[in-house]
Amino acid sequence: MLEVNHIYNENCIETMARMAEGSIDLTVTSPPYDNLRKYNGYEFDFEAVANGLHRVTKQGGVVVWVVGDATINGSETGTSFRQALYFREIGFNIHDTMIYRKNSPAFPAQAGSTRYSQVFEWMYVFSKGTPTANLLCDKRNKCAGMTSFDGKIPPVPDFSVRENIWEYVTSFNDATKHPAVFPEALAKDHILSWSNENDIVYDPFMGSGTTAKAAHQLSRRWIGSEISSEYVALANKRLEPYLMQEQLF
Repeated sequence: MLEVNHIYNENCIETMARMAEGSIDLTVTSPPYDNLRKYNGYEFDFEAVANGLHRVTKQGGVVVWVVGDATINGSETGTSFRQALYFREIGFNIHDTMIYRKNSPAFPAQAGSTRYSQVFEWMYVFSKGTPTANLLCDKRNKCAGMTSFDGKIPPVPDFSVRENIWEYVTSFNDATKHPAVFPEALAKDHILSWSNENDIVYDPFMGSGTTAKAAHQLSRRWIGSEISSEYVALANKRLEPYLMQEQLF
């Protein structure tokens, strides 16, 4: 048995090996990819991680896999596509292929560049059967209505289901000192979309603790794995005020 609301300082394969089959409702993670796969001195076995996630994910559960592709020797690697197809091969559905659009590029294209500025990462939503889905709705622009064939403008609802390109402000003014932090709002939006209160949310690459913090604030239980003791210490420091507050009640 594993303790919830706890980060295990170990390889996620070890953590998942101690989990019961079908015990996790939702995984939200951003694994190191391509030239980042030697992450703070560590590497990970993608196929072993994917198979572990398939075993521990409940029927109806979801894995959100936020990843990009490096450009090496003049070409994007395509690693993200190969990973998505592997998840499908082992039994997951590719439920949605979403885009995390950053408000500004980390490395803007320079004069003479042959590529446009890179401003997004993929957010693959893999499901085990039909997923739990609490789709988010956004306020719509009333001017967005299209004229119908009879020349009339149909009514536009005040709110409608969000599209699958999500944009977030990317800030590097984060005290986590972690090289690959995704926005808290991104984690919260996926947790709200694919889980319910008291569900268990897992992050096999916990890093600075963003998934745990978001899950905690949204009344979900969580478990994290992080192989780097340096990042575990950072994440625990970040989470300490929230866990202490819980103990007071």
